Amino acid sequence: MIILAATPIGNLGDASKRLVEALSTATVVASEDTRVTIHLLKALGIENRPRLISLHDHNERGKAAELVELARETDLLVLSDAGMPTVSDPGFHLVDAAVAAGVVVSALPGPSAVLTALAVSGLPTDRFTFEGFLPRKHGERVGTLRELATERRTMVFFESPNRLAASLTDMAGALGADRRVVVCRELTKFYEEVKRGSAAELAEWAAAGVRGEICIVVAGAERQVLNLEDGVRAVLALVAGGIRLKEAAADVSAASGLGKRELYESALLAKTGKKEAKPDRSAFPLG
Repeated sequence: MIILAATPIGNLGDASKRLVEALSTATVVASEDTRVTIHLLKALGIENRPRLISLHDHNERGKAAELVELARETDLLVLSDAGMPTVSDPGFHLVDAAVAAGVVVSALPGPSAVLTALAVSGLPTDRFTFEGFLPRKHGERVGTLRELATERRTMVFFESPNRLAASLTDMAGALGADRRVVVCRELTKFYEEVKRGSAAELAEWAAAGVRGEICIVVAGAERQVLNLEDGVRAVLALVAGGIRLKEAAADVSAASGLGKRELYESALLAKTGKKEAKPDRSAFPLG
């Protein structure tokens, strides 16, 4: 079978008993970075030296079939550098291939940066979404954040410390300067830090530079109680900011519960002083 094993995200003491047992008996290990695995074995005092196979983002698709066949003959332990494989780490394509080939996939649960950040954030945990890393380029990042502006679940992101200030600034612009944000730095490590505030406040804080592994937890959007007149104003404000009318109407509808079609047509009338001869109802077929 294929066994996905969670490794510590910082504190070596978080290595589970099952992980230690698996590493002590494994004959083959596929790992994101074999050097990290060697260090982990030594740090845990494990004398076993299994065969190590490199499995990372750049070779996983090409190696998946080979590793699936290997897993038919022996247990294959799969590790990422930290946390659970497949969660913003290599492993998904391997698991996908294994499932298609009828090879059993199991897991040794353990540390998770996503769940740890969510738990300590103080933001709602009943419903959340993991969004991974934001795009590196400013325009693509802003576009992604605008798409998430009306997401009502708590959102968890990973981010590079070098891009943290820029991402928080873009969050303030796309999600609102007052949106509640929590930055979790170096979780479970000696210099662990959890910084809470508004998107604008944390963008200013991060401008001086931040180091370490970063998770960002963002509060979901609150459903707005708007009448149609307020909704139209909100749509027109988004349009003034560069968003297309149809997209703006859809965003405000999701946030307020007002009808997309009604918002679109009312905003168009307010903007141009006239209705479309043939309203574009195909854009919002469900009203």
